Amino acid sequence: MNIDQIFKNNEAWVKEKLGKDAHFFKNLSEGQNPEVLYIGCSDSRVTAEEIMGAKPGEAFVLRNIANMVSNLDLSAMSVINYAVNFLNVSHIIVCGHYGCGGVKAAMQSKDLGILNPWLRSIRDVYRLHKQELNAINNEAEKYRRLVELNVQEQCVNVIKTADVQIAYRSRNLTVHGWVMDMETGRLIDLKIDFDKVLKGIMEIYHLD
Repeated sequence: MNIDQIFKNNEAWVKEKLGKDAHFFKNLSEGQNPEVLYIGCSDSRVTAEEIMGAKPGEAFVLRNIANMVSNLDLSAMSVINYAVNFLNVSHIIVCGHYGCGGVKAAMQSKDLGILNPWLRSIRDVYRLHKQELNAINNEAEKYRRLVELNVQEQCVNVIKTADVQIAYRSRNLTVHGWVMDMETGRLIDLKIDFDKVLKGIMEIYHLD
């Protein structure tokens, strides 16, 4: 994209918004009150607001390679803390996408330099679900399933955070696992049964 064109696009966007509402930017500057924290992939093809049809102020967004939630990632932990404790979001969405380059890279036995520690977390997802994944003979289907399982495990990582555990005690907060199908543009709710997934281990992470 041409840099000069970006500023032209911005001017057109401002003009469009003011044409519909003369107070749009004044109202926008007064604060945010999103209902949703969206954790997605940095892939340039899956912009959070566009695929959800969200307007400015409706979604608090964190994006990184392969929509990861690591307790060692200060950025992710800070975003979750702010979204839960200050913005009081009602929903946390982890959204992956089929065709994810990060997940595909993690499936390969290649030295990728600085990406190695990041991708290792995805390889750990494979290790946790090795029996299921190795039973899938079709590589494309195995790849799609790993995308889904990575979303599931990142949702579990969200649930295990202290901020979410403490919030569960006092209010309604729901974690969702979604996947975007790049070939159709559709969002798919994986309908993850977290009670089943977390059965027998939640007492380790539960905070009194």
